[in-house]
Amino acid sequence: MKLVSWNVNGLRACVRKGFLDFFNEISADIFCVQETKLQEGQIELALDGYNQYWNYALKKGYSGTAVFTKKRPLSVRYGVGQHETEDEGRILTLEYEHFYLVNMYTPNSQRDLARLDFRLKWEDEISAYLQELDQIKPVILCGDLNVAHQEIDLRNPKSNLKNSGFTPEERGKMSALLQSGFTDTFRYFYPDKEGAYTWWSYMNKVRERNIGWRIDYFIVSNRLQKNLVQAAIHSDVMGSDHCPVSLDINL
Repeated sequence: MKLVSWNVNGLRACVRKGFLDFFNEISADIFCVQETKLQEGQIELALDGYNQYWNYALKKGYSGTAVFTKKRPLSVRYGVGQHETEDEGRILTLEYEHFYLVNMYTPNSQRDLARLDFRLKWEDEISAYLQELDQIKPVILCGDLNVAHQEIDLRNPKSNLKNSGFTPEERGKMSALLQSGFTDTFRYFYPDKEGAYTWWSYMNKVRERNIGWRIDYFIVSNRLQKNLVQAAIHSDVMGSDHCPVSLDINL
């Protein structure tokens, strides 16, 4: 089974920049997107063979998630927990026979860390939610989690120590989640690989020089480690300030 996750930073714009070319080429069984930035009726995608599930933000042109899947899930849950994030369309949970898929777009703590306290509460709530699901069946979590976990996960760690996405608090929440029974699949295969990033600023030539961050993930319940086949970062795929990430897994 092949799964793909991509923060498209505006799906309509990404479609104009070749989204469907990559979508058709990779032919994923499940394709998750974050930051769709649209409302119902603003786009119509003809994705033959795929069921489509959308969680829209109430605010226009903001946030939003979607999952395109060949196999129809047993159930779909839209959002979880805090009312504020429910309105932002940040989570979709699809239940399958042998696992849960959680597609997530984690709130950014903002440049001045104004939303850091909110973000940390979110992390606690999400961790409890994932562990609750994990008690029932294994979990596959994917999405833009808005944190570079280790120094190896961004180009300039020292200059970003107090910046959103690399604060000790955010990194600590990621560590706690992994220690509670989950695996960062990319680091499972490539524990020491440097220069592997999934997001680059739109500033001039930043992506060309690979000055980036790895903030997009596939994270799975530890007991799925034996099922993992490959994890990949598709840094050559354009269309967004993020690139797609993928996971091959036997289920």
